[in-house]
Parts: sequence; C-alpha cells; structure tokens
Amino acid sequence: MANTITNLIPDIYAALDVVSRELVGLIPAVSSDMTFERAAVGQTVRSPVAPASTASDITPAVTPPNDGDQTIGNVDMSITKARRVPVRWNGEQSLGLNSGPGRANIMRDQFAQAMRALANEVEADLAALHIYASRAYGTAGTTPFATAGDFTDGSNVLKILKDNGAPGADNHLVIDTAAGASFLGKQARVDYAGSDTIQRQGILLPLHGMDIRESGQIVTSTAGTGASATTDNAGYAVGDTVITLAAAGTGTIVAGDVITFAGDSNKYVVLSGDTNVTDGGTITLAAPGLRKAIAASATNITVIAAAARNMAFNRSAIALATRAPALPVEGDSADDRQIVQDPRSGLAFEVSMYKQYRQVQYEVALAWGVKAVKPEHIALLLG
Repeated sequence: MANTITNLIPDIYAALDVVSRELVGLIPAVSSDMTFERAAVGQTVRSPVAPASTASDITPAVTPPNDGDQTIGNVDMSITKARRVPVRWNGEQSLGLNSGPGRANIMRDQFAQAMRALANEVEADLAALHIYASRAYGTAGTTPFATAGDFTDGSNVLKILKDNGAPGADNHLVIDTAAGASFLGKQARVDYAGSDTIQRQGILLPLHGMDIRESGQIVTSTAGTGASATTDNAGYAVGDTVITLAAAGTGTIVAGDVITFAGDSNKYVVLSGDTNVTDGGTITLAAPGLRKAIAASATNITVIAAAARNMAFNRSAIALATRAPALPVEGDSADDRQIVQDPRSGLAFEVSMYKQYRQVQYEVALAWGVKAVKPEHIALLLG
C-alpha cells in the first residue's frame, strides 16, 4: 500500500479531469468562497460581495481624483453539510489486481465517482435556490431555444435581470440538458452563432452577454394545486410583495410556484405560499415584487404548470462557501491528508488516508453551504 497520498496525486488529478467535465454549470458561475480552512456544520461564514461600480466624468487637474474606495460587502451564510465518500482496499484485493487491470486504474475511477457524487450534491443545492428567483419567462413544457436562429428565450430572461437592476456584466444562464440539446441542435449553424465553436467543440456560446452553461441538476418543479384563487379587494401597488388571498378557490400555492395575475403578463415566483387557498391567507412574492398594480377588486391567480427551472442570474446573486470538514483539536487517526482543488469548478476536496488492519480506507470529503443573496438578480427560464 502507498505510504502517503502524495503517490496518489497523479491518479486523483486524472480523476478530476473526468469530474470537471460533468454538467455542473452552476458551481463555476456563482460567487464562491472556496478556502482550505475548516468549518463545522452550522458554523456561520461570510462570503464577500463586491458592490456595483460607478463611473464619473474625466476632469483635467493637477492630481487625479481622490476616489476609488469601495466597501466590500458580505453575506452571512451557514455551512449546512459535511459529506464524505469512502474508498477502501485490502491487501488481497490489491494483490489480486496485480495480474489484472491494475489497482491504479480502478482507484482513479473510484476517486472520480467520489468527487462526482460530492460535486453533484453541491450543484443540486445550488439548483434548489430556484425558489428564490424574482420572476420567470417561458412556457411550461416547452423546451427553450427550439426555433433555429431564435435567441429570444435568452434575451427575454435577461430582460428580467436588466429590469431588476442587475449589473450588465458577469451574468449567466444555466440550462438543463433538454434545453442544451435544443441549443446545440438548433443554434449551432455558423450563420446563426457567428462561430463554428458549438459545432466543433460542443461549447455553448455567450449569448446577449450571458455565459450559457449546462447542468444535470436543474430542477423540474412540482407545481401547487391552486385553482380559481383570487386576491382580496384591497388592491396592491407596484413593488408590493405580500398579497392577501380571498376565501376562494381550492388547492395550494407553494413556495417556488410561478403564478400570474389576471391582466398582468409577468410571471412571479412565490417565496412563501398558502397550504389551503380556500380559507384565504397570504402569499409572498420574491423581490422586487409586483411590476404592475393590482386593482382594488378580486383578481384571478393562475398557477403555472410544472416546468424545468433553468436559472439566469448575476454571479453576485448566489453565494457558495466550501471548506474542509472540521477536525478535533487533537486531530484524528488519518495517516495522511491532502487538499486537491479542481481547477475548473474551484471545488477543493479533502482526501484522507486511514490505515486499518490489513486494509486502507481513503476518504473524499467536503463541507459547504449555499445562499441566494439577491433574489432580484435571479430569474427563471421555464422549460
């Protein structure tokens, strides 16, 4: 058996080369704080958030303007998960493979699967933040980018971000594999895309200033069952987020539902819902709230059917913090431990080796937490 993990580093990085090509488009697109520090589950950490920049007129003078300072903000978030994947070998297994495919090749694949499992969990947690989006565009059950040469699905979801005041740079659109297949199949012609990159390399191009990526973890929602629900007679102004329901209709309006109000084409995302609309109650819309006022009369509410929740967002709108899992002050029984960082996603996995009785166990581990920092700068493209 190897004495240290150092001897395994080439195999681990070979495994990372496989993992980095998995469809984890959200991880490299969000605001990340990925350090080698250790954190416990439940511990609060801070993720830095850079403010928007402002421009000023150029005025000739003896000295340059005394400006340029910025207050770097941060958002408090918690490490909510510490997860591990074990890889164990005993002496007989190692000896038996000396005449077969070789242990190194199999271990490379085992490490790839271990890191893949953790990366997919992180990606799934980021995809679950779709419930905090501000509004949505698109048609439930209709795959985006299905018309050759038509990129309006992208431009319209970007319009939501623009209308909500999102920065003009570092915007991203992460789509599921169905939308990705449609994009690759319908938009790859050079005269549409302006490049042969899609055809030659299978890369989704930047579109309207958004980097388009794919993810295997994009959520297809289960919609609430609300039917014939209405608002009360109070009336609501542009920007209102808390809407009171009349005692009408049936079913539920749940968090993450996309709804419309009669006379308003905007599709709003519900931040918190009502488990029984029959007896009234309230629902809360994600910021920035209503784009069109609701009259002081009962207004019908429509719950959009289940749909894929492709996510458009500015990088600063979603935060991801990762750490190595916590250890006792005295340490533990590991014989060796290394941090291995994926250069593409930025995830830093901790790989530990525990020597046991006639066997050895390797462990791939990661602790992390996610948070939607600015719902106004997150939008959904339904599919």
